[in-house]
Amino acid sequence: MERRGYGFLLLSLHILRAVTALEKIVSRPGDNATLSCIYSGREFSLNSLRVYWQIADDEDEEPCSVVHALISGQDNESLQCSQFKNRTQLLWDKLGDGNFSLLLFNVRQSDEHTYQCVVMQTTEYTKVIHQEQVVLSLAASYSQPILSGPIRNSYSTGEEVTFSCRSDNGYPEPNVYWINRTDNTHLSWSDVNITQHPDGTYSVLSTLKVKATSDMQIECFIENKILQENTSANYTEEMRSNDSSTGSHKDPAKSRHGAQAAAIVSVVILMAFLAVLVCWLRRRRSSQLVSYTAPI
Repeated sequence: MERRGYGFLLLSLHILRAVTALEKIVSRPGDNATLSCIYSGREFSLNSLRVYWQIADDEDEEPCSVVHALISGQDNESLQCSQFKNRTQLLWDKLGDGNFSLLLFNVRQSDEHTYQCVVMQTTEYTKVIHQEQVVLSLAASYSQPILSGPIRNSYSTGEEVTFSCRSDNGYPEPNVYWINRTDNTHLSWSDVNITQHPDGTYSVLSTLKVKATSDMQIECFIENKILQENTSANYTEEMRSNDSSTGSHKDPAKSRHGAQAAAIVSVVILMAFLAVLVCWLRRRRSSQLVSYTAPI
């Protein structure tokens, strides 16, 4: 009987797919995602409902596509796909209000699907009374790129120089672009190395080799298509910050040398003052002795 009802569910999905509301949500790998399904404004009994959460875009048509099932007010795990075991939960305190949203824990790359929520009422006969579709995508912003290049004035015009651009903890795999800002042209001769971390996010390291010019202005872009984000770093700005930081390292050294010189001068002046003071005291004492011993 359960299998017959499940077959009816699959048929209902095909018939009603065209009128299903579609919501798109974005989650970071490893986070928990809430798949929304709300049927409000109607009175019903949970004992007369069946709620199915199912993968709706399963092109391979695998035998298991049920993410979560609620039958007669109870979770039913017999139909649930193994990859979702212990990873889903309905909002039990909100079911009575018609909120059949599903919590999906520890979102991973394999969870990127279109999900369908189907609410069925089983009174006189089984009928679909509500359904929604939710598209789950994974995305995470990449960190501000760190751009490094040759030290200023350490290269000659026409010499091949290397730039590197690194960004971390993003998802999905990014696109990397290098721009020559002197004429706004794309630089295509670059290598890209992408590494995936245990949490599913990526780090990217791109290197670029170009012929040095006297006015190089190189910019590296990291693009996240899903979030429609572009982060960049500019070589000219990097060199300016390096120059300022280098100067800040040199200034303390100069200050120390100046302080040492000032201290030496102060000691010399103090010693000279003391010597003059001692001589003056001796002369004064000698003159006083002479005046005491003079005959009356």
